[in-house]
Amino acid sequence: MNKDEMLQVGVITDTHGIKGEVKVFPTTDDVNRFDYLKKAYIDSKEGLIPVKVNSVKYFKQYVIIKFKGINDINDIEKYKKSPLLVTREDAVPLEEGQYYITDIIGINVYTDDGVNIGTLKEVLQTGANDVYIVRNSENKEILIPAIKQCILGIDLEKKEMKVHLLDGLA
Repeated sequence: MNKDEMLQVGVITDTHGIKGEVKVFPTTDDVNRFDYLKKAYIDSKEGLIPVKVNSVKYFKQYVIIKFKGINDINDIEKYKKSPLLVTREDAVPLEEGQYYITDIIGINVYTDDGVNIGTLKEVLQTGANDVYIVRNSENKEILIPAIKQCILGIDLEKKEMKVHLLDGLA
């Protein structure tokens, strides 16, 4: 199992109670995806630990998960701050024009004039829309809102993104 091919859906932040439940901070767009989650992997210091989901409930901004076979706080405590991953097969299907962040990080970004302005380094998830952070060869950052007016196209095979820079972005 290659960790680089997996997608993060949350991070185990703490234990919950004494019976092996964990608090997970969701890092997915669709928090309700946990209702359908059957199996996942804890990305621990010892490597990937496969787990099966026994139950899910929601508390404030957290998802409380009970894994099968883990029935004691002492068995789960060591996984605090560990990412919770799923395989692509278990990921929520994307709609047309949507991409997993991990798939677009590192692609080359070109203007609608064909000028290479840098490489997509990070995605900031804001309330309104995502913001793509592009870094050029001089290590300067360009922030591009992920809106239709700016993102003209993404070609994952060519690892290219075509953008229109609104006035003041570059």
